[in-house]
Amino acid sequence: MKRIVILLLIITGLYIVFNQSFQFDGFAAGGSKDGRAPLSNNIETIDINVGGVKTTIIPENRDDVEAILTGKGSLIVKETGSRLVVETKRKMFNWFSFSEKRQLNIYIPEDYNADMKIQIGSGSLNFSGESMKLDELSLDIGSGNVSLDHIEVNEFIHDGSSGKVTIDTLVTKTGTFDLSSGNLEINHYTGAFNAEVSSGKLSLQIDKLNNPIDIDLSSGNVDLDLPDNADFTLDGEVSSGNISSEFPLTTTETDNKNLKGIHGSGKSKINISVSSGDVDIY
Repeated sequence: MKRIVILLLIITGLYIVFNQSFQFDGFAAGGSKDGRAPLSNNIETIDINVGGVKTTIIPENRDDVEAILTGKGSLIVKETGSRLVVETKRKMFNWFSFSEKRQLNIYIPEDYNADMKIQIGSGSLNFSGESMKLDELSLDIGSGNVSLDHIEVNEFIHDGSSGKVTIDTLVTKTGTFDLSSGNLEINHYTGAFNAEVSSGKLSLQIDKLNNPIDIDLSSGNVDLDLPDNADFTLDGEVSSGNISSEFPLTTTETDNKNLKGIHGSGKSKINISVSSGDVDIY
């Protein structure tokens, strides 16, 4: 008898929790959620915080920010002080949606030129559009895939735990990259470059070399593609691994642990430190 009572209590409890999981999400059957907020003059940062969703940022001719979410979860679009926040949330009891595909489109004014902060817990993000000019762009990735195209910023900050980031055409005064693990591929880069790679692969192709490059590699691989007419001074040090350069270097100091020399006028400084891994310069 006791076993029957306990079993009934368990079934009742599961029934309550199951139904609560759908009450927590008024859109449990799916559908679209739409949030919109005007972009007032006091907004200094667009703050995007998303997870477990395929996100596309679309600059267009408009004067507000609109986000449309398809799939389960909740959506917040609001002004908080000097920030405009776009945020998605998933319900903690939403057990049966692991395979669900969620889509989030964020429409922003194409002439917005202040700061943008993007935090991605998981999922993917694509920055779509012709081009975007910002003061500062900060990208914080837990896991997932990110694709950015035609971005011009004064300062670019990247902090990646894992995943893959692909950037095509990034013009900046200063770029700072912290890669814990994963892959970072950048093509058509212009500006000062500072990177710390704990574990992973960094591929960097530079269009114009007029600024210093600093790379600290703990474990992984770095491919550095420079312009044929690049003028630089290379200072490379290796603990365990290898640094190689296809550029002919004058006043070269080379041994098992160092690769130092000058190509052309030696205008730009390239400092590379390798704990364990390989660096190829070409």
